[in-house]
Amino acid sequence: MLREFDLNNISLKSTLSEIMKDENLGNKSKLRFDEMFSHQSALIPWIPFYKETLDSITDKQLNKYYSKNKTKSFSVQISDDLFINNSWNDTIYKRLIDSDLLEKKTYRYSDVPYYFIKKYLEDKYETNLDQLIKNKVFSKIGAFSLTYNPRELREINEIVPSEKDDYFRFSKIQGFVHDMGASMQGGIGGHAGLFGNAEDVAKVMYLFLNKGSYIDYEIFTSKSFELFNKRHFKKNRRGIGFDKPQLDDDVLSTCGCVSDQSFGHSGFTGTYAWADPKNNLIYVFLSNRTYPTMTNNKISENNIRTEVHRLINDALE
Repeated sequence: MLREFDLNNISLKSTLSEIMKDENLGNKSKLRFDEMFSHQSALIPWIPFYKETLDSITDKQLNKYYSKNKTKSFSVQISDDLFINNSWNDTIYKRLIDSDLLEKKTYRYSDVPYYFIKKYLEDKYETNLDQLIKNKVFSKIGAFSLTYNPRELREINEIVPSEKDDYFRFSKIQGFVHDMGASMQGGIGGHAGLFGNAEDVAKVMYLFLNKGSYIDYEIFTSKSFELFNKRHFKKNRRGIGFDKPQLDDDVLSTCGCVSDQSFGHSGFTGTYAWADPKNNLIYVFLSNRTYPTMTNNKISENNIRTEVHRLINDALE
């Protein structure tokens, strides 16, 4: 997204209809970029697309949507021996367009903007997001472990499992994205699906900390980064895409021991990455808290990630 700003293809005030000019966007057409990626646009938090593919009484998979074997019509792999009908990518997009908006524009985290920006980027550059980000970013900074669909590059014993899924795929999820919507898109989501090691996540955070430059490469400009690393709405701690330190009455996004210039993000499966220009510190925490079940939320309930961050900061002082 930062590169699109540098190319003047998108501005903060760009509406979704200006970004995706040839699409019928319904009630989403006038949503602005700054609203969507600050999570201030009234888009609903998420859509459980997978539930539509299950029997409403038994909660079992409907045969018309799934196959145990890869075929021309069922080529999207979502687990070890399960493939979903190819048409579901188009169905997902239709459900996004038809989804309701919240009653008012207030801060509410949503995955939905990332579905739209993924479609925009893939349509424009005529390649999937995996190849696009590898070519434009990861290959330039040497972050070669970062990838979607890691089973194509790694042995299974090198990949930690995500969950023992008993509600959608009904199998152990290892090397496939945990997020259901990203899974149904072939493992490549704008909001989920990246695998990698802590060192390469730190390289990405260093790229942000250095405001777009990495050794001999300028991936994006400092001007665009500084625009994204600012809050644009009152009572909303978020920057554009980036999470920021909590406000006085907000839930804890950090340890409370970081500067207001710091930025990062947490992930549903237990991941966390934060960078602070004040002390030039990058902190990466990777876990699979959803294994064996995503109902386990002790990592957030006990503020494990942010408390580790606090201990690191205390040690530096």
